[in-house]
Amino acid sequence: MKKIILLLTLVPFFGMSQKNVMNAQRVFAKMDKVLEFEKGIAAHAQKYHTGEWSWRVSDIVSGPDAGGYQISEGPASWDAIDSRGNLGNEHNIDWYKNVAIYLTERGGTSYSTFQDSISTTGLNDWTDKISIMHYFPKLGHGYQMWTLLENLRPVWKALGQSVAVFASSSSGPTQYAVVTRYPNGLKDRALTNNNLVKDQYEKIHGRFSYIGFTETMGNSVSEVWSELLFYRKDLSSK
Repeated sequence: MKKIILLLTLVPFFGMSQKNVMNAQRVFAKMDKVLEFEKGIAAHAQKYHTGEWSWRVSDIVSGPDAGGYQISEGPASWDAIDSRGNLGNEHNIDWYKNVAIYLTERGGTSYSTFQDSISTTGLNDWTDKISIMHYFPKLGHGYQMWTLLENLRPVWKALGQSVAVFASSSSGPTQYAVVTRYPNGLKDRALTNNNLVKDQYEKIHGRFSYIGFTETMGNSVSEVWSELLFYRKDLSSK
């Protein structure tokens, strides 16, 4: 009994120290300053964002944010983020003088946590090309959204899809980001064919079950949008 009580008291600590938090920043360069921005961000990443805080920078090549850049940092724990503190004047001056000066006012920053139990790949199993489906559940439909993704997991696995699921955390409207990674490049997108998904879903969950899935999706989700991102090694430090 004492051992069980001890383990229960450690649960919050495990949650805080688990490295499953990603920070994503989206920025947009001024049309006539793209080259200057890319030179500045590459140098900044190499100088100030290495090791545990390395950056993966990607081009956003489709969707509403096409033309922008995503800067992904992590994974880290909430405890590490909390104790990181200010990055210092030298860092801040370099960011504003050599990077931010070339940006538009558009952009944002978000935190999300990796959902291992409904993913089919590891958090650190990165690929150069990915797609992201952004699902925004309606208020009070969080459980239904989770169940939808939970039911998709064996389908993804059966089709050989590498999918990492993230849940937003204190970053605007609640959302799940379903990140499909393409180890072999965009030809892996053939595995996401709607007919293949439907057929495999009904093999696993029963005949006509996909109709129930789509109905629940329609009733529980307020918005869905998708995009493609391509990794830029030349701008990154990871």
